[in-house]
Amino acid sequence: MTTTLESTRAGLPTERRSGTTRTRSRRLAPYLFVLPFVALFLAFSIYPLFFTARLSFTNWRGTGAAEWVGWDNYAYLLTNPAFWSSLGNSLGLWLMIVPLQMALAVVVAVLLNSATLRLRGVYRVAYIVPFVTPLVAVAQIWVVLFDQSYGAVNAILGAFGLPDIGWLTTSTWAKPTLALLFLWKTTGFIVIIMLSGLQSIDSTLYEAAGLDGASKRRQLWSITVPLLRRTIMFAVVLQTLAVFQMFAEPFVVTQGGPYGSTTTAGYYLYNHITRAELGTGAANSFLLVILMLAMSLLFVRLLRAKD
Repeated sequence: MTTTLESTRAGLPTERRSGTTRTRSRRLAPYLFVLPFVALFLAFSIYPLFFTARLSFTNWRGTGAAEWVGWDNYAYLLTNPAFWSSLGNSLGLWLMIVPLQMALAVVVAVLLNSATLRLRGVYRVAYIVPFVTPLVAVAQIWVVLFDQSYGAVNAILGAFGLPDIGWLTTSTWAKPTLALLFLWKTTGFIVIIMLSGLQSIDSTLYEAAGLDGASKRRQLWSITVPLLRRTIMFAVVLQTLAVFQMFAEPFVVTQGGPYGSTTTAGYYLYNHITRAELGTGAANSFLLVILMLAMSLLFVRLLRAKD
């Protein structure tokens, strides 16, 4: 009996220690689960961000020691007409793409959301196919279609007796041709976003409007568009970032020409990298980040102003 009591008393500290260990393990478990993500985020996001910030104040060509130049890179860019021209080209593409794309996406999404439409799934898949198609492949197709000498578009124009157009070789048409490529490639994705927003609208609102005699057009303008305002604004911010970062389209289709008319902000940044002007390129990237942040905050402010 005495032996049993002594064994029980001796075992109490061990049980307490094991219970404390289990408690500590439970407390540490969440941190251990998120540790891989935190490590990867620090290694591939935070560290490159601070490295680029420091690099933007230096003159470095990828080898040797970096020469500290202070604000010279930023001063060079802000006084360089080519930098402002690239921003102007991106802004011009934005004006050609985003307003038209938002209107088109809303209309198409409303049509695809109709309960009376047959083969809705087929149409939805058809609209998303361009978005998931590799961009370089689509850009090469665009080159073939719009080539001035042997392109299919000019061949169709010639069949109707119309003159050839330099879609990719003239400043007048190169930018609209790129805008058309971007519209064809990404509108399906925006349609999917609008469809997700339509799912949150109560169908009884349309039923009540129909009983009051509101037409489909009136319902679209008075119910659908106001209730999709947040979704539309999210899509606008998303596409604004995409347009100002546009690189593959001008790189493959026009190489930034003719005469720099399609040198976007993203393509201009790439030119610094190809010339090994890494410090200037880092400063350029930070200026673009500041610009995109300012535009995003502006859109959010406009959204809140109407709440």
